Amino acid sequence: MEPLGSLLGCSAAVAMGVLVFSAYKLGVLYQLFHKTETNSPRHGGESVAAVLRAHGVKYVFTLVGGHISPILVACEKVGIRVVDTRHEATAVFAADAVARLSGTVGVAAVTAGPGLTNTVTAVKNAQMAESPLLLIGGAAGTLLQGRGALQDIDQMSLFKPLCKFCASIRTIREIVPTVRKALAVAQSGTPGPVFIEFPIDTLYAFHLVSKEFGVKNPPKGLMGKVVSWYLNNHLMNVFAGAWETRDVSPLPVDIPQATDHQVQKCIELVSRAKKPVILLGSQATLPPTPADDIRKTLEDLGIPCFLGGMSRGLLGKDSPIHIRQNRRDALKEADVVLLAGDAGSFLVRLSKGLKGHRCPEEWPQRLKAGDVTKENVNRAKAEEKTEHHLNPLKVLHRVDELMAEDSIIVADGGDFVGSAAYIMRPRGPMRWLDPGAFGTLGVGGGFALGAKLCRPESEVWIVYGDGSLGYSVAEFDTFTRHKTPVICVVGNDACWSQISREQVPILGSNVACGLAFTDYHVVADGYGGKGYLVRREDEDRLSDIIREAQRETQEGKATLLNVLIGKTNFREGSISV
Repeated sequence: MEPLGSLLGCSAAVAMGVLVFSAYKLGVLYQLFHKTETNSPRHGGESVAAVLRAHGVKYVFTLVGGHISPILVACEKVGIRVVDTRHEATAVFAADAVARLSGTVGVAAVTAGPGLTNTVTAVKNAQMAESPLLLIGGAAGTLLQGRGALQDIDQMSLFKPLCKFCASIRTIREIVPTVRKALAVAQSGTPGPVFIEFPIDTLYAFHLVSKEFGVKNPPKGLMGKVVSWYLNNHLMNVFAGAWETRDVSPLPVDIPQATDHQVQKCIELVSRAKKPVILLGSQATLPPTPADDIRKTLEDLGIPCFLGGMSRGLLGKDSPIHIRQNRRDALKEADVVLLAGDAGSFLVRLSKGLKGHRCPEEWPQRLKAGDVTKENVNRAKAEEKTEHHLNPLKVLHRVDELMAEDSIIVADGGDFVGSAAYIMRPRGPMRWLDPGAFGTLGVGGGFALGAKLCRPESEVWIVYGDGSLGYSVAEFDTFTRHKTPVICVVGNDACWSQISREQVPILGSNVACGLAFTDYHVVADGYGGKGYLVRREDEDRLSDIIREAQRETQEGKATLLNVLIGKTNFREGSISV
């Protein structure tokens, strides 16, 4: 049996440990060594802005809300352009586009609760497209979370399945290291979205927070004094050490590289191949390997390439090794397929290892001949008269012929956009933006906004279906206010055609697929843009109308071509589920 003195000593040690741990958790120990500047006018938004500026962030996309106002104001003060949109999803889509085109992290900031839930689809799209993106969200005060405050929900649980990194700021001193870490994680390994929520008391100045959350009428009695001390201590801890100097520079980014053994194994496979094929996706355009280096590498290899996503245009408009048609047949016949995701540096090392080896020329020539045959068939189909309105293939061919060489194409839709993917040819790398593997409708307004800001000298075209246009047509207001003139061509067949094409023959009903030949051009006018209605009787003037829209855009107006189109069998049998 232990002596009484030993038991008492053990109990005292445990009690002391609990006391020290409690003091640590409550920030009491930290406050002994770090000052709380109660008279400082500074606020947490300034810390966020400082880190973003140090990381080269040029734009923050938002739909304003009181929870995040300090971040937006601070960003504006340090020279970061704040671009407000008409829907939170658009803000995230715009940040996604900036990430893809700039090689940096795209940033969106939205308010708490419904502001954040409105971004879920866009964040999931960024996750599946592997776009490095920082989503900043407002939140209820740290002491009010879970207690029924306005717009308070469990936001962390919502975004943990979607994001590589999630954090909830509890004190102002955490802001700088947390934002630095989030930006590094977004770009490291497989890129993707990250999320940080900022409770409102970590963003506003001390005098405002103390007025809102501090003890106004100290309660009487022991318990009242304990509660009063707890609330005051919590407030002081949120601001303790807030304005001490901290490093805001970027952390190292971990970019995966193939091992020498993996590269050598591929060298051996490719050197023996007679019919190799390369599939390239958006990740081939990621830093650190420049797109021009990848293009030269592919041309040196001479291997036929199928390009998707952001890599469309990587080989220019008419490369002999860029194959656009008959992919299924080519993959069946190929003896080696290089499926390249995070691929730039690997392809460069592969080419160097092959030391001048080129694919047998007969193989890409044969595939290219098949391309030419298929595209001639498509051109012939474009000249066919549809029962009503204009032939959509003819419209797309004409746009492709007339768009500027530096154009960026944003794809947002189903049937009409699916046809555009076969017909329209990006002239260079990172000049085609589509949602990626998630197949999200509604990306058009945000993607085009981000693209025009990144490349203000380029023509930015949105190819819309009339169904998908409904998601972001309100962003014509954004294009007007932020002077980002883009051109939209809308294939208006008054139908969700990609669904209807299968639903009607299989199930015998067009229910929920029908739309109307709506005056979308009038909507564009109402938001300060310029709209054009293009009908069958305008067919002879089609080129003139497109050129006029281009001139209007050059003069600063976003334009919309509302093109009434008929039905073709061009994509019959395509899969929509």
